[in-house]
Amino acid sequence: MASLLRVSSAARRVLSVLSSSQSQSCWLSNQAESLATSLASSDKTHLILEWKLEKLLEENERNHDRYSELISLCGKVRNLPLAMQVFSSMEANGVQPTAAVFNSLIHVCFSSGNLFTAISLFEIMESSEGFKPNSDTYDAYISAFLKSGKFDSMQAWYSAKKAAGLNSNIETYQSLISGCVKLRNYELGDMFYKEMVLSGIMPNLPILECMLEGLCKRRSSGQVKEFLAMVRGYGWKVSEKMAEMVVGLHTELGMVERLEELLETLMESDQSSETLLPVHCGIVRMYAVMDRLDDVEYSVGRMLKQGLSFRHEEDVEKVICSYFRLSEYDRLELFWECIKGSYVLTSSTIDLLVAGYKRAGLSDKLNDMKLASGSS
Repeated sequence: MASLLRVSSAARRVLSVLSSSQSQSCWLSNQAESLATSLASSDKTHLILEWKLEKLLEENERNHDRYSELISLCGKVRNLPLAMQVFSSMEANGVQPTAAVFNSLIHVCFSSGNLFTAISLFEIMESSEGFKPNSDTYDAYISAFLKSGKFDSMQAWYSAKKAAGLNSNIETYQSLISGCVKLRNYELGDMFYKEMVLSGIMPNLPILECMLEGLCKRRSSGQVKEFLAMVRGYGWKVSEKMAEMVVGLHTELGMVERLEELLETLMESDQSSETLLPVHCGIVRMYAVMDRLDDVEYSVGRMLKQGLSFRHEEDVEKVICSYFRLSEYDRLELFWECIKGSYVLTSSTIDLLVAGYKRAGLSDKLNDMKLASGSS
């Protein structure tokens, strides 16, 4: 009973803090506009959530998870006062809160932009006996400060978590690394990655993709090459998303030779067709932009031999434009003969052909092209 009385006192403190914090400005300035608009928190939604709370109380629900779920729903609509009402009603009904319930309430505070109450909740948990802060509690603060770009605060909470003897799992590292890359704090992301590996946690695919994204954004071709070698060295597959990022980087840098090296390596390591195709197309596209038709035709033939063909009309149109620029109309017809069995011309590509042949005074070729494409 004494324990419940202490919780009740704590709840009153939080409610008092919440009341006094309403006049304070939102701590997340970049969310001010979205917070001003109450998203889905309409009167109807509020009434539904209140009805759910009444049902729990009428049924004398003792499962604290049900209350935690309802508090989380309040967070979806950023309704912190109602979440606090659920919390108070729960303990008034004799259900002792747990760390999970407090964590749900903390998430509502952050979704509502109320740092003041979130910190107060942590202090209450620290001084409690039965619901001390756990790994999820610290992760909530780490994630919130990371999303707001407050790296010093985020690192302070991360250090506090380690000082409390709580280890981070792969989900925590994934959140940290992806957040750092998104906010372009690459050095911090690198630090978390190294710490994760040193702790014996092997990266998953999303983490590998995030790390590669960071290297590509830094336009570091050499590091990208080393990173991909490390990925293959551990026996991991290069994903389609990773291949597309590397192609984008080297296309931007104009380094087709690096893509040729990558393609050769990937073909030797038995990668999936979904991974190989973006590299094939990226090489063809780059050669076409440089009007290196011999290399274009060799690359297209190599791709077709692998049982692959163009996926995007933009790639086909780059090749067509190169043929037109060089007035290589016969070679263009041969190119079409090679790909027509595996690629269907789009209306955009047909329009490009029409315009190109008309400018060249070769309108008589249009009927054959339209017939071959299946157009009337």
